[in-house]
Amino acid sequence: MAFAVKDTLTEEQVESGLRQVIKDGLTSQAIVTLTGGAFLVAFALKLGASNLVIGLLAAIPALAQLIQVPSILLVQKVGNRRMIAVLSAAVSRTFWLLIALIPFLFSVRAGLLILLVGMTLNAAFGAVTNASWNSWMRDLVPQERLGSFFSKRMRLAAALGIVLSLAAAVYLDIWKKHFSTYELQGYSILFFLGFAVGMLGVYFISTIPEPRMAPLGTGFFKLLVQPFRDVNFRNLVRFLGT
Repeated sequence: MAFAVKDTLTEEQVESGLRQVIKDGLTSQAIVTLTGGAFLVAFALKLGASNLVIGLLAAIPALAQLIQVPSILLVQKVGNRRMIAVLSAAVSRTFWLLIALIPFLFSVRAGLLILLVGMTLNAAFGAVTNASWNSWMRDLVPQERLGSFFSKRMRLAAALGIVLSLAAAVYLDIWKKHFSTYELQGYSILFFLGFAVGMLGVYFISTIPEPRMAPLGTGFFKLLVQPFRDVNFRNLVRFLGT
């Protein structure tokens, strides 16, 4: 089976999987850099977005993370986190292709609606990916290496993000100078690149081995309540909520 779960992984399989996790981290950072932040806001403004629309674009990714809660049930029922992650990531990242096509296929008013719908569905399926991914990585990465491994992944991703941000900004300035009447299409090219890199990331995810998931061991609602019994977690929630 293409997404077969393994009862045990050899050291070689684990190390190979970790290398692919690093590659996926780089592609994920590339997607965020090319399609998010200032570039996404500028694209929306060029479409005539109001302050409300800009606020919605900022809120959608955070609100969509609530979908991780029911996604836990999906992960437990299917029992194949790699399959869920690959399929949901592929669907999620495909919406960047739709967003990239806005200047070519839709009017300005329709384009704003397509942008909001595309962002919502992208974030929703991305939340499903995150729910399966987090559990999967918890079982794949050796416990004694969790901190050092993901700090390395974040360092490499941050460095790539800096380089890509500067390169994309320079590209947009050059594009505007030479094709001032086609500014929106310049952003579309960035989104096309984000989509292409995203699909490469899906491939990397598909090659990461998955160890068999341990049984839940408790009820779903008890599992949701369990973190709130930890004082440090409650303190973190209070801090983030203020």
